[in-house]
This record gives sequence, structure tokens and C-alpha cells, in this order.
Amino acid sequence: MLIGIPKEIMAKENRVAALPETIGKFKGLGFDVLVETKAGMGAFAHDDTYQQAGAEIVADAAEVFARADIILKVKEPLFNETFNRHEIDMLRENQILITFLHPAAPSNHGDVKKLQARGVTAFTMDGIPRISRAQRMDPLTSMSAITGYKAIIIAAANFPKFIPMIGTSIGMIKPANILVIGTGVVGLQAIATGKRLGGVVKAVDIRPDARQEAESLGIKAVGFDVPPELAIGQGGYAKALPQEWLEKERTQLAPLVAESDIIILSALVPGEVAQHIITREMVESMKPGSVIVDVSIDQGGNCAATVPGKESYHNGVYICGIKNIPGSLPVHSSWLYANNLYYFVENLFKGVGSEFDMTDEIVKGALVTHKGKLFHRGTLKAMGLA
Repeated sequence: MLIGIPKEIMAKENRVAALPETIGKFKGLGFDVLVETKAGMGAFAHDDTYQQAGAEIVADAAEVFARADIILKVKEPLFNETFNRHEIDMLRENQILITFLHPAAPSNHGDVKKLQARGVTAFTMDGIPRISRAQRMDPLTSMSAITGYKAIIIAAANFPKFIPMIGTSIGMIKPANILVIGTGVVGLQAIATGKRLGGVVKAVDIRPDARQEAESLGIKAVGFDVPPELAIGQGGYAKALPQEWLEKERTQLAPLVAESDIIILSALVPGEVAQHIITREMVESMKPGSVIVDVSIDQGGNCAATVPGKESYHNGVYICGIKNIPGSLPVHSSWLYANNLYYFVENLFKGVGSEFDMTDEIVKGALVTHKGKLFHRGTLKAMGLA
């Protein structure tokens, strides 16, 4: 089988789905690999190093899509202006696509339906279950560490004040108040980075164990009592709250939001649409010049005022809704993601072959479309089909 690596076309996306070291691993499994010229330039991986690893360099994405049996990408398919065609329209029946699709997000439902109609077999890397066997295939975890770190850096770059306490000849400047909502891998890295920058950090999570993890970093974690069966899902991850409890959470959060200078939003339910924890009214309670970085935007966002894929202002508050934060650290993020993909493909085929194990828990969790059918549970739920 032939694996194809096209160059990513999303704005400011410098990651690549395979590096020379993983090309060598794929060759070891028996795959041949096509790489679009300059696909790895953003991560400082050059064509000659791909060739030395055994890849064939091709002139453009059209050839990659036309020849490959499996397409490995970082981000969801987009419109390719060079060929005046959407990348989905460049795919063919029974071709395999493996990438981040975020299929449960309403903004991506149209693309999911197109993949289904074209008979493409599509896997989403955000659907890999959080189980021990899948850890080295799980890019949500590996990308989350990068996202949490960079979210604070983005916030600092757009915050019109100092973050740490600063002593001056005029007087003392108070430190910024940083609120982190959701203390998974993203949140924990944001907490650690916010502390290193000298902010006063608080964190919120509906799961007691997650709050304890946050407090182990030396900050104050708050929350409110939610019945465990409503708050905690499979593997200890958060569940989407029923509307009644979501309203209670917003009420509890409102005073914390109003006093915050910087908010990092990372409250996600794996494979499902993110809930709007922060309303427009809550944003309007914040001081002008405050900052919100909504890193959950790929799955719909935690803030009702976030513009997907954009940086915007609402009532003087800067809101970051950019979708490819890990792409701004392309060297480390490409290394992590390329290895995640390699281990996923290795498990998918258990060696080279055209069939995969539909009973495998990892395969089932990531499968979105296959032979004209929609399989992804979170997407079926979001579309009202389950």
C-alpha cells in the first residue's frame, strides 16, 4: 500500500504528518511513501532527508491524492486554491484519510457528509480512546501539552499589562489574575506556564480528582459539587453536563470570570461538541483589555463569543479562537504527531494489508466514515442521529 503526505494548506499550519524518521518506520512495515515537495519545510525537514529515508518526493498535492491509498494529514481537508478544488473532492472512493477531523463539531458536519457520500474511509485522530494501549497513538494528549503552554504565551502577547508583580519607582504593579477552566493536560500545562510567568492562577474543574491534580501544582482549584455520574465519564474524563447543571456551573463561574484578566478555556469532552461555559454576558463583565484563549474551538468552543479560527474582540476583551495552536511550535508538535500517526497505522493494519479490524476499540473510536456509512458516535449524537 502507498501512503501519501501532502503539504498542509491551513493558514500558519507548519506541522507535517510524517517526518523522515517515521518514513523509515513505515518502510520497515512494508509501506511505500509519497511526500509532496516542501511538505516538511515548516518543521525544518527537507526533501533530501525524506528521500534518504526512502520516500518519493512528488511535485504537488494532486499527485499525492491521485496515487496514494492512504492520506495522512494534520488538519481537516480544506479548499486547495492552487487546484481550485476542495481536498475532499481530491479523494476517491475507498481511499483512506487519517487526520484531525473533529467530526462532532457542527461546523464540520458538511465535510463529514461529503466524505460519507464519496465513500472515503476516514479516521479522526481526536477519536482515539483514552486507554493505556492507545497512549502512544493519542495526539490529543501530545498536542495538549503544546497547546497549554502556547495558550499562555498567546495570552501574554495580547495582554496590555504585565503578568507578574513588578516593583517600580512609582509603585507596585499587581500580578494578573489567570483563570484556567478545565484541568486536563492542556489546563495543567497552562497552569504551570502561567505560574512561571508570575500570574496568580486559579483553576476550575467539575471533577474532584482533576482539581487535586491542579492543586498539586501549588494553585487554588475551585469547583462545585456535581454528581459523579454526571461529571465523570469513561477513563475519568469529563462528561457534557445536562443543561440544568450547565446553568449552575455558569452561575458559579460568573464572579470568577468577572475578576479574571486572562482566561484559558480547555473544558472538553472527548469526541463531542464542547459546551459554551462562558456566555457573552459573562465576557461583557470582564475588564476591557482582558484576554480569553479558547483552545477548545476545534470542537465548538467554550465561549459563546469566540469566532472559530479567528482573533476577535468583544466589548474590549480579546478572544483567541485560532484552530492550530500546536502548529506554531512545528518542530516538537510534528515529531509527536508523526509518531502518533505511525503507531496508529501500525495498529490499524497489524502489518501491511487492505483490511483493518473493525472490532478493535481504537479503530472503532477513530472511525468516522466507511463504505458510505457514518460510524463516529459523537458525530451521530451531535447530528441527532443517535
